[in-house]
Amino acid sequence: MKKRLLAAAALAGSLSLVLTACGDGASSPKPTGQGALAGVCPATVVIQTDWYATPERAAAYQLVGPNGTVDAKKGAYVGPLGDTGVNVEVRLGGPFLGGQPVPAQMYQDTSITLGLVPTDEQVRAKAKTPLTGVFASLDINPQIVMWDPATYPQIKTWQDVAASGAPILYSEGKPYMDYLVDHGYVKKDQLDASYDGTPSRFVAEKGRVMQQGYVSNEPYRWEHDVKGWQKPTAHLLVAQSGYEIYPHAWSVRTGELDKLRPCLQKLVPMLQQAEIDYATNPEPTNQALLRISQTIPDGPPISAAGNTDSVKVQLAEKIIGNGPDNTLGNFDTARVDRAITAIAPILKTRGQQVPDNLTAADLVTNEFIDTTKGLKTQG
Repeated sequence: MKKRLLAAAALAGSLSLVLTACGDGASSPKPTGQGALAGVCPATVVIQTDWYATPERAAAYQLVGPNGTVDAKKGAYVGPLGDTGVNVEVRLGGPFLGGQPVPAQMYQDTSITLGLVPTDEQVRAKAKTPLTGVFASLDINPQIVMWDPATYPQIKTWQDVAASGAPILYSEGKPYMDYLVDHGYVKKDQLDASYDGTPSRFVAEKGRVMQQGYVSNEPYRWEHDVKGWQKPTAHLLVAQSGYEIYPHAWSVRTGELDKLRPCLQKLVPMLQQAEIDYATNPEPTNQALLRISQTIPDGPPISAAGNTDSVKVQLAEKIIGNGPDNTLGNFDTARVDRAITAIAPILKTRGQQVPDNLTAADLVTNEFIDTTKGLKTQG
């Protein structure tokens, strides 16, 4: 949401990476057993995403498969989940939520089963709209600050960003920007909250401004697609600053965890497998993402080549990746605790209500994770 600081060797390695479900030696098949989720899960599992249909959110669309139905009016992608006996409805976020955060939408519309919520939003929502994360589709946050390496060749670290004094375009309300300021990685007078999601100002000012982006999106598009630029950019991952949120915790309303437990025990391993299958063979779902973008207008520019590159970058940067125990999709609870420690003071300063003594156990659970499922390289 994402000059490339990816070594050529890393990119080449990601191209030849063979991804499998650990323990199988091969990618697991689609869910089998007629009606395996029928009567256990809702007849339609509704997944509320936080933005348009992009490769960073592709696991949701992978569940439906490449032949789903696009509902342009509703902003949804719908189809059966294999032969499990239930359907999946993936809803686009952003403008389709009318400006509401995902947690608020989930409490307003209780037909939503799972919502994609970053850790910092979970902390903010805990007091009034509490959610429990059950699956982390992405291990590393793809958010970056990017710049023109010809204009700022001296920038190599976050300390260099502050020393440059360059304006940084971003969208108002990003907690990570407050974190960067608090830790001295960005000076307050560098902040410019006027970013509109387009490359227009970056191009107009000939790279004299820096801006937010996704490592798996903007660097490729700026280099290959943006007229008036079409040259490499450089970047630093926000995660490299110590802001360690999970960007997409697939979350349920905390009060419904017990009711959904039988469903989640079967469904969450399928979510893990969906991300593995996408990373292994992304093109069918990438084509579906293109079809969705062509049917539902006004979203961010998406291209076949950009989608292909996005997956390579996500793998090279370990955006899609295993946790420390070679399992894809589980939460490192110590990391969540560190994120809470970083986020809570920022939100309280903004006047947000954050419960005292909040811990990872209040936000996430690994109860439903299949620890045998992960990405694995083969020589």
